[in-house]
Amino acid sequence: MSLAEAPSYTPEIAAATAPAYERVRTVIPEIEWPFHAPYVDAINRLKVERNAVILAHNYQTPEIFHCVADIVGDSLALARRAVDAEADVIVLAGVHFMAETAKLLNPEKTVLIPDLRAGCSLAESITGADVRLLRERYPGVPVVTYVNTSAEVKAESDICCTSGNAVKVVESLGVDRVIFLPDEYLAKHVATRTDVEIIAWQGHCEVHERFTGEEIESYRQGVDGLVVIAHPECPPDVLAAADFVGSTAQMIAHVREKRPPKVLMVTECSMSDNVAAEVRDVEFVRPCNLCPHMKRITLANIHESLLTLRPTVEIDPAVADRARGAVERMLAVG
Repeated sequence: MSLAEAPSYTPEIAAATAPAYERVRTVIPEIEWPFHAPYVDAINRLKVERNAVILAHNYQTPEIFHCVADIVGDSLALARRAVDAEADVIVLAGVHFMAETAKLLNPEKTVLIPDLRAGCSLAESITGADVRLLRERYPGVPVVTYVNTSAEVKAESDICCTSGNAVKVVESLGVDRVIFLPDEYLAKHVATRTDVEIIAWQGHCEVHERFTGEEIESYRQGVDGLVVIAHPECPPDVLAAADFVGSTAQMIAHVREKRPPKVLMVTECSMSDNVAAEVRDVEFVRPCNLCPHMKRITLANIHESLLTLRPTVEIDPAVADRARGAVERMLAVG
């Protein structure tokens, strides 16, 4: 079956997918469900046939995140859980560097990404050659690399980190200064939370860099009692205007635990939909900056990927061995 031959909506599929729709009914209008349901049903059947597991990032749309994904989370959670995946096939509903990380940690398994064009502005902001030049400029200074990078860049690094464990990773090295790549704003945020000197690169996330502190204050003026939680990839004036700063997983945990009556999540806007589907007593203000790369992943191309077992993710073994070491050192830190 090709993408042109989409599965049809039938009473049987409606009944089979009713529990899935119940999970997302507050964020997906009922009129849209007949389009999603046939793919949800077909994908969940194909997962069994292929012995496949779907890993979905927090920025995926609700019909993917809540209805077909087996493992969900931020970059760190997906990296950790990828190690334990017992399936023969891993489908990464996210962007390319995440699929590469899954392949690094599961070299013998088939790792699929439904659209090879699902990239990342941070990953594209730096190359392995750039890292080698930085090492020449700062001899002996260890390189801490955000997971939002290519395998080539990870291979030139000492250790990886995510936004959730960046401070812990930096301090685990026991040195006075580190090179921190490639997100400038995350580097600045880490620098405020450690005595280690941070040498930063000037990469930015094209979603988070568009937010401004002035914009956040305008939301506060319009909504009484608004709690603002922001991702550390945002500019410093946004973080200064926020009530809480954390990784996507930490942001979600904050909402679950604190249950603020009204909340603004300053990050990719599908995450607000995913949390709102679960935490129904919280009102979400949604400043919607979409990641164009994350949105390349759809139910239709996940379905196609499982049918064809393509596109696969492959990494040069010479690069993979070194990059894997950087990721594994991060996982050992926690």
